[in-house]
Amino acid sequence: MARKPPKKITPLYPPMKRTHRVSFSFNEEEFKMFNHYVAKYKISNTSRFMRETLIRSILQQLDKDRPTLFD
Repeated sequence: MARKPPKKITPLYPPMKRTHRVSFSFNEEEFKMFNHYVAKYKISNTSRFMRETLIRSILQQLDKDRPTLFD
């Protein structure tokens, strides 16, 4: 008896193509620290790690800066 192929799961949001490149430089100490962190926590995709870390920091700051009812 043949097995049925699994149902294809469609994502809620289409993948967003990354078309804008951002570049920055580390000094020697920053680069050593970054490499140490990546090795210690076994981060395999450094681009993803840097992108998520940056966006998380931006979102936290925006959340802190938003107006509140008593401002």
